Amino acid sequence: MKFVMPGGTGQVGTVLRRALSAAGHEVVVLSRRPAGEGEVYWDGASPGPWAEEIDGSDVVVNLAGRSVNCRYTPGNLRLMMDSRVDSTRAVGEAIASAARPPRLWLQMSTATVYAHRFDAPNDETTGLIGGGEPGAPGYWSYSVDIAKAWERAQEEAATPHTRKVALRAAMVMSPDRGGVLDMLLRMARLGLGGPVAGGAQYVSWIHDRDFVRAVEFLVARDDLTGPVNLAAPGPLPQRAFMRALRAAWGVPVGLPATRRMAEAGAFVLRSDTELLLKSRRVVPGRLLEAGFHFDRPEWPAAADDLVRRIRGRDVR
Repeated sequence: MKFVMPGGTGQVGTVLRRALSAAGHEVVVLSRRPAGEGEVYWDGASPGPWAEEIDGSDVVVNLAGRSVNCRYTPGNLRLMMDSRVDSTRAVGEAIASAARPPRLWLQMSTATVYAHRFDAPNDETTGLIGGGEPGAPGYWSYSVDIAKAWERAQEEAATPHTRKVALRAAMVMSPDRGGVLDMLLRMARLGLGGPVAGGAQYVSWIHDRDFVRAVEFLVARDDLTGPVNLAAPGPLPQRAFMRALRAAWGVPVGLPATRRMAEAGAFVLRSDTELLLKSRRVVPGRLLEAGFHFDRPEWPAAADDLVRRIRGRDVR
């Protein structure tokens, strides 16, 4: 099959491209800075020659969007919103105008759309959409607004011959350098991998190979449309998550951090505390109901596998 991946040069795109190519599929990445074979230029906002790649393809996986690992200034928040909505609209226009439209459009979204909560998990049916919930800073609602606008742009696209799925993805854990796991391990090795602000906030995650398998599952299942949570069924509190990661690497101690310490650290790293403090208790209701089996459903075993691969530099 031919897969077209707008914005496929980041961590998640690298994971997916590597696996799909190894499986014998043709993968074309649309990028603002194409760097080699299989990469085509696009501006991420408007129709162009890149649309020819979508015409006649089998699956589009749109991963485009400015990284959330930044300071949440008004300017960066606007870039995060525009890069997601504009690119999604452009992909929708390309699919709508294709003589041979793809049969499936997988659109990246985020588990951040759900509410900051500790009391119950969020699945696609009963989960609470976030925005203004008690105990959450007011500006966190903008991340929810971005997620909703992102999904709405896909929903509104006039693509009657193309099935549409929104991937509400949790953090994808892979052994690649520069990814989220790489950052967390760096903190742990420095002795900073302890509870943050008490550590009760839930961490939702998915092992990279389960992420790929879930994408392949969705490609094969013509009956699944709409939002689908891509998250392991075992979310856990941040203190337990980091404890398991430290154990996998062999770091005995992780210093705790208060909320103020986390804010100071995020400022130095030019990031934001929402990434550390929001409780994302997300579970894969629709995947499990459809019969998908996770190879790595629990974090301790997943962390052990990822650390083994990092030490062996096995990113496949």
